[in-house]
Amino acid sequence: MSLQISPSGQPFGASVTGVDLSRPVSDSVADEIRTAWLQYHVLAFPEQSMDDDDLERFTLMFGPFGDDPFIAPIPGRQHIIAVKRAADETAPIFAETWHTDWSFQKTPPAGTCLYGITIPPEGGDTLFASQHLALEQLPDSLRQRIEGKYAIHSARNAYAPAGFYGEKDRAAGRSMDIRPSDDAEATQLHPIISCHPETGREALFGCAGYIVGIDGMDSTEAWELITEIYRWQTQPQFQYRQKWQPGMLVMWDNRSLLHMATGGYKGHDRLLHRTTIGSS
Repeated sequence: MSLQISPSGQPFGASVTGVDLSRPVSDSVADEIRTAWLQYHVLAFPEQSMDDDDLERFTLMFGPFGDDPFIAPIPGRQHIIAVKRAADETAPIFAETWHTDWSFQKTPPAGTCLYGITIPPEGGDTLFASQHLALEQLPDSLRQRIEGKYAIHSARNAYAPAGFYGEKDRAAGRSMDIRPSDDAEATQLHPIISCHPETGREALFGCAGYIVGIDGMDSTEAWELITEIYRWQTQPQFQYRQKWQPGMLVMWDNRSLLHMATGGYKGHDRLLHRTTIGSS
């Protein structure tokens, strides 16, 4: 069995077959996967049969575990969270807004791994947007306005007690074990234009949501600029749509992408297990 990488036919993304991730893989195969990950940004591994040990082993092939705040890990594990939704749940879809994972951290995760366990027969696609393409096609006039500037990132709009996933959300009966905290009020600066540490390719980093301001800029002016960038960076021509299957593992590069969840599976349970790949 040899590794086969099939481009998606969309602006980026690929499917990987010819590998059994329920077993350890050789260093050479791991290197092939990393090369493909850096090239295609999103890799889907269909028809896998993985347990949590397998998911953790796969994650550690690409770096240390990332730090996942504000969401409790599953019982018996420190680094796996359950992304889940009950068939009769009425709380808003989790992560149904564009973002890059944990961009408010000093060292955000390099990547994310998500394994499908219970997948509805329809809906629940994950959307991705290439921030390399968004920057490369950015109008010069807009690039000049953000060149050298730093965005202020914070989790407060999402995970502070008064945030979207705060105390009111917990009271609504969400399935996921989200733990809002005053720690979400902290802020972290990151350059709006980043350089990928492995490929050297430039990209926009983050977007409105976790970005709450621009360093040294009036709040009103900053929000107008953040909104203008958001409208640009999330356009359909920069997007890839991942459809899910039971037993599918998807990994993506947070340094290159935005992503968001979608709904469309009301009346069906959904369960996936997630890890993050820390920046080594």
